[in-house]
Amino acid sequence: MPISFTPISFTLPKWYDLHTHMRQGALLAPMVEQHLKMGCAGILAMPNTKPPVAKVLKNDAGADWSIEQYLSDLRAAGGDQFSDIIVPLYLTANTTPKMIADGAKTGLLRAVKYYPPHGTTNSEHSVTFDHFIGNGVFAALEEHGVVLCIHGERSKQTGEDYFGRTSNAEEKFYDKHMHLLCATYPKLKIVAEHITTKVAADFVHGKGPNVVATITPQHMLYNLGHMLQGLKYHLYCMPLVKFEDDRKALCAAATDPVNTKFFAGTDSAPHSVKSTPCGCAAGCYTGGIAPQLYADAFEGAGVDLSTPAGQNSFIHFLCKNGAYFYGLPVPKETFTLTKTPQEISVVKTELGTITPLPIGMLATPATSTMLNWTLTL
Repeated sequence: MPISFTPISFTLPKWYDLHTHMRQGALLAPMVEQHLKMGCAGILAMPNTKPPVAKVLKNDAGADWSIEQYLSDLRAAGGDQFSDIIVPLYLTANTTPKMIADGAKTGLLRAVKYYPPHGTTNSEHSVTFDHFIGNGVFAALEEHGVVLCIHGERSKQTGEDYFGRTSNAEEKFYDKHMHLLCATYPKLKIVAEHITTKVAADFVHGKGPNVVATITPQHMLYNLGHMLQGLKYHLYCMPLVKFEDDRKALCAAATDPVNTKFFAGTDSAPHSVKSTPCGCAAGCYTGGIAPQLYADAFEGAGVDLSTPAGQNSFIHFLCKNGAYFYGLPVPKETFTLTKTPQEISVVKTELGTITPLPIGMLATPATSTMLNWTLTL
């Protein structure tokens, strides 16, 4: 007689993906649709578009995109179904303290994003971190309660300094710049974005409640060996996945039953072409499936998601900690995760096919695969 069992199933509040890439143009609508499909109540949409979102209002001086315009485009593409959308201001050499003060007064400027110059996709408009330490921009952020979202890697590194045996660009950034930043602006609200190392996790642990971090699914699930073995280029993202002790440190931070400082930010980044003549496009696509991947990561870290304690830990990481930090309401609307297989497929758009990370990690080319968890709205 076959043994029957009831699969794990639990209901969660809808959640906010507090670091994602919606891109622009014809990609907007399908990317928004995929995020709605995975129970998102809202998003923080990154500003590294072309041109960058580097001013607040459409009528502000300059040829850059504005937060006002990008929000309008996102809502027109289906984002009006989200309860909230945050678009950070891209920090450039043209960003001034007055822009921060005036932008905060409009209510549109709630966060800014620092990119290391040439450190990731469309980051060539940025300038070095030292540029902002003493020019009044960070002071204005602190004064007006605007969140500083940081891609924490040192720029202009040699190969060995960028990714060496004993250190890397992220660890160097946290060892130097982040200590100086927090000492100079102790009340500044900071999100250490998509952290990848034990050094970064320990740094965030050691600071007050105004310093928090996002963690992606891929950095909880995989290490550098997974990417290099068979050259799984769909796992190529910035910052790169690191070593096993780093992965375990991120999992420990995210799954800690009393965690209040680490939360979900997928850094989901759609690319219709990952491998190009001039290199590999940076970014893993996890839109539409991130809660299922995070559930896999929690189970892999030893969390029993069949128990109230395990589910509570997961819900705080995915649904509550980030909302609390950004002052967003935890939604009353819900979705359900069930430990039964769910098939996923590539996402076809006008601009080409987007490959979700689990499909890209397969040993042979495919257009679909099975996940361990099913999400229902």
